[in-house]
Amino acid sequence: VYDPQVIRWRLAGADRPHQLRSLTVLRSAVEPIAAGLAAGHATAEQCAELTECALGMVANSRGHRLEGYLFHDVAFHRVILTASGNEMFARLGEVVAEVLTGRTEHEVMFEDPDPAAVTLHVQVAEAVREGDAVRAEALTREITVGALQELDVLAP
Repeated sequence: VYDPQVIRWRLAGADRPHQLRSLTVLRSAVEPIAAGLAAGHATAEQCAELTECALGMVANSRGHRLEGYLFHDVAFHRVILTASGNEMFARLGEVVAEVLTGRTEHEVMFEDPDPAAVTLHVQVAEAVREGDAVRAEALTREITVGALQELDVLAP
């Protein structure tokens, strides 16, 4: 079920809402912890990359530029998972990439991303750079809770 091809196949099928919800719940369980760990383990280069990704998300967050937004969003979450220092979390980068890509390709995304979610990504990058694990975890939890709430609207 973690194979990117299987995820893509399932997202293309009739059970898309269930698959999206299942993957988003997985993200909700893992990514906040990963962000907290990243605040203690991220290198200067990873912090710079997170900031660059967050700013790329900001730059592509208006004007129906979802492809550009997706590129930076996927990269952001991969960095968080890798910077956690946990090899198991790092291996979930492809899973998260597939769910984010699937949401965009199957139009289970608003035409422009939620501005509050974009701001949260910037704040997560700041918290990781500052080494504030509690804040990084809490902000990432807000992101994943927001993603679940979007599914309630877009893929009930």
